[in-house]
Amino acid sequence: MVGFGLGTLRYVPEESKDKVISDEDVLGTLLKVFQALFLNDFNKQSEILSMLPESVKSKYQDLLAVEHQGVKLLENRHQQQSTFKPEEILYKTLGFSVAQATSSLISAGKGVFVTKGLVPKGAVVSMYPGTVYQKYEPIFFQSIGNPFIFRCLDGVLIDGNDKGISKVVYRSCNGRDRLGPLKMSDSTWLTSEIHNPLAVGQYVNNCSNGKKASWGCEMRYING
Repeated sequence: MVGFGLGTLRYVPEESKDKVISDEDVLGTLLKVFQALFLNDFNKQSEILSMLPESVKSKYQDLLAVEHQGVKLLENRHQQQSTFKPEEILYKTLGFSVAQATSSLISAGKGVFVTKGLVPKGAVVSMYPGTVYQKYEPIFFQSIGNPFIFRCLDGVLIDGNDKGISKVVYRSCNGRDRLGPLKMSDSTWLTSEIHNPLAVGQYVNNCSNGKKASWGCEMRYING
């Protein structure tokens, strides 16, 4: 599980490192998924891409050229293409898809389930979306009755609650931290139309005495 949110880059002291998967493997998985999502949603992205500097735009053109045998991105931005749901893209890319749903355990609420395919050992299965708070930042009111506050080993807190004041705070930061028309973070995890199919980590539950957990979790924070 990978955490992401609004905040500064996380520093983890040597004695507190809790990594099971290397940073390179995590980054490789995320890039693979996000590139596939971008290409699938290419028609909607082209207007924004046309405003990017040529040096940045060329990187997207190269990406599309690899996928579509040299077809230039901006020359074909109005070209019709079939689009898939984000969870379908996740399955096509990683061989499995996950989604949040009501747990079969009594009074357990929602959980995250593998809806298709098989998850290999050591795979990145989800991201923990939310507002990131450093140890010195106030979070009292957001934390009242909030089971979605994830505490990292180094004391960093990630508030993954998609309701109430937590939702308001994240939306406010999301609207503030933008570069012109470009959003610096994803807020669709607060809605029913999630664009990032991995952004369900806040609903991963612990196992019970009767049923074992289907996978183990490791938190990794990335800035976004």
